[in-house]
Amino acid sequence: MLTILGFAMIATFLALIMTKKMSPIAALVLIPALFCVAVGKGAHLGDYVIDGVSSLAPTAAMLMFAIVYFGVMIDVGLFDPVVRGILRFCKADPMRVVVGTAVLAAIVSLDGDGSTTFMITVSAMYPLYKRLGMNLVVMTGVAAMANGVMNTVPWGGPTARAATALKLDAADIFVPMIPALLVGLLGVLGLAYLLGLRERRRLGALRLDGESVETKETVLVGAGTGAGGGGLEKRPVAGGGGADDVDNDRDGGDGGDDDGDLLKGLDPNRPTLRPRLYWFNALLTGTLITAMILELLPIPVLFLLGAALALSVNYPRLPDQKARIAAHADNVLNVSGMVFAAAVFTGVLQGTGMVDHMAGWLVDTVPEGLGPHMALVTGVLSLPLTYFMSNDGFYFGVLPVLAEAGAAHGVTPLEMARASLVGQPLHMSSPLVPAVYVLVGMARVEFGDHTRFVVKWAALTCLLILAAGILFGTI
Repeated sequence: MLTILGFAMIATFLALIMTKKMSPIAALVLIPALFCVAVGKGAHLGDYVIDGVSSLAPTAAMLMFAIVYFGVMIDVGLFDPVVRGILRFCKADPMRVVVGTAVLAAIVSLDGDGSTTFMITVSAMYPLYKRLGMNLVVMTGVAAMANGVMNTVPWGGPTARAATALKLDAADIFVPMIPALLVGLLGVLGLAYLLGLRERRRLGALRLDGESVETKETVLVGAGTGAGGGGLEKRPVAGGGGADDVDNDRDGGDGGDDDGDLLKGLDPNRPTLRPRLYWFNALLTGTLITAMILELLPIPVLFLLGAALALSVNYPRLPDQKARIAAHADNVLNVSGMVFAAAVFTGVLQGTGMVDHMAGWLVDTVPEGLGPHMALVTGVLSLPLTYFMSNDGFYFGVLPVLAEAGAAHGVTPLEMARASLVGQPLHMSSPLVPAVYVLVGMARVEFGDHTRFVVKWAALTCLLILAAGILFGTI
């Protein structure tokens, strides 16, 4: 019964947010509360919620101070050179913009933190998507998939969890998987190219009227600020359909104060820039990322210290510090609120025992004849399991059971561990991943729209990695 109710709760939640009948925060809180009562454990709801909040509180703290830290770094101009390089490649071609999104997300993902990746990627690419009238779910989908592939680096989380759960060396798991993961990353880049071509056909090739290439890039960086003048002009593409006008009404124009604020975020003339402190900020960020990788301190503590230091050095005047915190308060509140709402969902899933019964049922349904192919089975199961439960639940609760079943048929723990990484491109869009709310929140995209768009493409990327792993003999 708990198995059925667990799947029913997840299905109800996804149906309500994808049809936009409820907001994600409301659904994350009310649906599990209702099902908790339905299983006869309503009296324990408070305990489940407190347990869930306690487990996710460090994550919420990390996200809060990470948003402030990287928001300040964006304000002071640390990432402007990277943005200019991407924009120089993208120009005003929708296809290049989407490919540039995938490249930027993949590069930034090397720090191992999804929230950081999404904050930098969205801040850099959002002005272009808005200015060109491109579909914002393309940006969120491509960024999430690229980050999902790169999230398998040993310091990113899944690989370390798999190594810990099966008592293996993380390098022995990750290094042989690199060729398969590269195939997955190429698959994301190929998909970005195709999606970009689709956007180009819909919109046509765009250019800024009467500007040189260098000036066009500057205007795009300051899109929506009024700087630089010059408007968008559509050029027909041979063989391309395209709309008669840039579809700013559907996918975003310049209207709205919130959009205007974000579009101004990369204005090359913004007063928050601190060019004289560029190398200090670069060194501080490099030190912070290194400390995260080496685990010198808990990540929430590192971001708390980093945010305090970045604010104090770049904006020594108290009113300026308050202004920077206020500028990013909207994102902080949205993301932290979503994380604590997700704590209700995870708390009920785990507290009622639903997640254990669901995992046990899935393991038990594997036919005996598939025993020698348990690595393949694990790779396939990693898609739904890492989407519907946390990485901790999958790697520490389910993977050891699967590995034990595989060992009985001669499948090594290393093969099982590598196969367990396959589902990460889909996992990064799970409603139980706090970072995805940073992505959709900053991009002004409905979570349901993002889910409808990304699930099929992310699942295909996962299967591509699985096929490549089998082909290369690592799974």
